[in-house]
Amino acid sequence: QVQLVESGGGLVQAGGSLRLSCVASGSIWSMNGMGWYRQAPGKQRELVAFITSASSTNYADFVEGRFAISRDDAKKTVFLQMNSLKSEDTAVYYCHAESILYDGTMVSGWGQGTQVTVSS
Repeated sequence: QVQLVESGGGLVQAGGSLRLSCVASGSIWSMNGMGWYRQAPGKQRELVAFITSASSTNYADFVEGRFAISRDDAKKTVFLQMNSLKSEDTAVYYCHAESILYDGTMVSGWGQGTQVTVSS
């Protein structure tokens, strides 16, 4: 019903920047909350940042002002601008979104993930 596709991951040196994008597609009438999560090898998936439909944002403590989440509802896209990257930011980053379909159904789901590797 809804597909989420992330892009923008890659290999970057410590101190560098990356911008992740996640595009939703399907029979979507509107998007609700959207978020970015990450999972490093051997660790649990954790919240990085979240943005509500009203564009209120929430960040994990480890972000420390380095990341910014934003959204473009017309394009059904959520972004994560990551600056001052550290080696400990290395992980697979996943997009999560809640969508309201044209039939009124609310669905939520995950993207396939995009790898972010920060070299020290």
